[in-house]
Amino acid sequence: MRKLNVTEMNRMTVSEFRDAEKIPLIVILDNVRSMYNVGSIFRTCDAFRVEALWLCGITGCPPHPEIHKTALGAEESMEWKFFKDTKEAVSAVKEKGYKVYSIEQAEDSIKLGSDDALISLNSGCAIVLGHEIKGVAQDVVDMSDGCIEIPQYGTKHSLNVASAGAIVIHALSAPLCRQSLAE
Repeated sequence: MRKLNVTEMNRMTVSEFRDAEKIPLIVILDNVRSMYNVGSIFRTCDAFRVEALWLCGITGCPPHPEIHKTALGAEESMEWKFFKDTKEAVSAVKEKGYKVYSIEQAEDSIKLGSDDALISLNSGCAIVLGHEIKGVAQDVVDMSDGCIEIPQYGTKHSLNVASAGAIVIHALSAPLCRQSLAE
């Protein structure tokens, strides 16, 4: 087995990426304070061809050297928008007819990996990822159509926000990615 080199991977250019079909998923960051986490989420969104990334509140925006360090240029390819308040972003995405799910441990949350977690992206969906310490604000959770929780079995009860985002984005996009690869 031999690792592929960069030219063998047939990566899209930024303009090809911008023109490519995206999965109907918008990722909303609710007051994520670490620029490195923001950059990592940009990169994950690019990797799975997410429709857009919306940055809210204290969440940093490009251009920023710390975002660039982990995004590796994904801040150039991804469509992104800034909202002063996360509730504005949630309202805007609901106006598009999208369902909104906060990634949070909550009463009656949907456990990722369960049969209940088969959330369809066909009509559009948004996920909200929260502050590294406080999580998603309760008033944003209240506006959500539900919460998705990543089951955890160790001594810790949380994951880094960028790691949690990657897990959920992959889980939600995998059925659509498999479908498009088969076509």
